[in-house]
Amino acid sequence: MSIVYRELVPEDAGSLLSLQHSLDEETAFMLLEPDERQTNVQQVREMIEAAGKSANSVLICAEVAGELAGYISLQGKGLKRIRHSAYIVIGIRKAFQGLGIGSGLFREMENRARAKGLVRLELTVMAHNERGIALYKKCGFEVEGLKKKSLYIDGEWIDEYYMGKILA
Repeated sequence: MSIVYRELVPEDAGSLLSLQHSLDEETAFMLLEPDERQTNVQQVREMIEAAGKSANSVLICAEVAGELAGYISLQGKGLKRIRHSAYIVIGIRKAFQGLGIGSGLFREMENRARAKGLVRLELTVMAHNERGIALYKKCGFEVEGLKKKSLYIDGEWIDEYYMGKILA
């Protein structure tokens, strides 16, 4: 199976939005619940365009046989004191998990993050998401803290780990 990693372009907006909706349905590990996502194709197109012009953001996809299997988003801010860091969101369709796509997305993202001069990468992960935590640790992230009662899902409080990686 051939996996292509590339930066998303505005023409991918519909496919990315479809992927995000699928992830919202398939897993409780993403932030949004099914039917909660309110973005439309034009808004996703604008998000992709903004990431493409940003000094510290990037959107990368993993494509298998022309289908988006997963994506990783690196979102930086323009504020001077935090310009060196960016927040990560990753999602991989269940049908494509266990194929090394997560590691590949992180590798591609980190290469671009270094090229952009970023120093710090960070993310949050639900404390019971063992597969996610294992992937992030494998990619060099460390647990930096615990966000207690960070999320409320299906009548239960969920803690999240705050994880980070220093590149330089």
